[in-house]
Amino acid sequence: MSEKICSVDAYYRGYDIGNHFNEYAGFDCDYSLYPNKDAQYHFFRHYLKPDVPQEELIDIVWKTWIGGAPRPPLQGGDAGDTSFILTVLIAFIAIAALILIPASLSASNSTFSILHQVLEGHVGVYWRGGALLKTITDPGFHLKMPLITQFEPVQVTLQTDQVKDIPCGTKGGVMIYFEKIEVVNRLRKDYVYETLLNYGVQYDKLWIYDKIHHEINHFCSAQSLHQVYIDKFDQIDENMKEALQVDCTRYAPGIEILSVRVTKPTIPQSIRRNFELMEEEHSKVLISVEQQAVAEKEAETQRKIALADAEKRWQVSKIHMEQMLSEKASAQRQEEIDNQMYLAREKSLADANYYKVIKEAEANKLKLTPEFLELNFIQTIANNSKIFFGDKV
Repeated sequence: MSEKICSVDAYYRGYDIGNHFNEYAGFDCDYSLYPNKDAQYHFFRHYLKPDVPQEELIDIVWKTWIGGAPRPPLQGGDAGDTSFILTVLIAFIAIAALILIPASLSASNSTFSILHQVLEGHVGVYWRGGALLKTITDPGFHLKMPLITQFEPVQVTLQTDQVKDIPCGTKGGVMIYFEKIEVVNRLRKDYVYETLLNYGVQYDKLWIYDKIHHEINHFCSAQSLHQVYIDKFDQIDENMKEALQVDCTRYAPGIEILSVRVTKPTIPQSIRRNFELMEEEHSKVLISVEQQAVAEKEAETQRKIALADAEKRWQVSKIHMEQMLSEKASAQRQEEIDNQMYLAREKSLADANYYKVIKEAEANKLKLTPEFLELNFIQTIANNSKIFFGDKV
């Protein structure tokens, strides 16, 4: 009795088989993918007579992971087939483990990984036998030789390094601590190889972390506690940025310092209380000064209001005065015109009268003839009712 079990689909008719082959063309109806006669015969043979069912699995695994090379014929019976399948599967698992597992367990500097990933904002840097290679890779997946080439991602975008717990002594001998100083910096991509060649992957430890410790201590040693904590605290950020950038520009030009943020230092509690009391008194003084300034502002405002009101009244008075002067000037002008008209009229009358007298005088002069005088004499005597003769009247 045979131990093999074969299942036959009684409902798989000729129409269904033809439709199965049509499905190879896909939704794009690419009939170049339609199986040829050999593929169709392969399907019919295994469908109607599946004598060796494991042969399909072997073909798939071989073509997928080994490539287009011909598969060697199977040796022996079922035991030989099973052994070959296990060999291919183990090889596949080993390759996958060698590529994927080390890369997933360690994002950087995996000695055993072949495939590695460079994240966005980083570049890939490589060492072979301890020597830095000039190869710089961009973000994405890349391959390297395991056990020989080491890989390290280097950030080339803005990054913030936090330098913590920085002790320093002031000029007066008081020990203070800066809890945190943040340095925003960037390594330019063009200088990655040069910077790492000279200072290694931990370049920021030398030029940022250690440099911050040095510059803070140098600054504090030349200042008193009051200057560090109050008077010159607002200048520390800019001083640190300038000091870092000067040395980086000179010795590591690829490092760009964008900003430095310094937190308030921690000082002894007793001294801190004195500063707080001093700040309270200073605040009171500032409040008094502000109140005085407010009072002065209010007085100044009242004065400006009074000046504005007086100026407004002066402007109104000026306008009225100008209006009155204008009216007076108009009246004076009118009177001058009237006077001129009267003078002209009187002059005309005088000229006419003068002309009349002149003409009458000329006429009278023409009348002074003996005959006219005798006539006048006779008329005058004729008009007198009485005539007296003799030497006395």
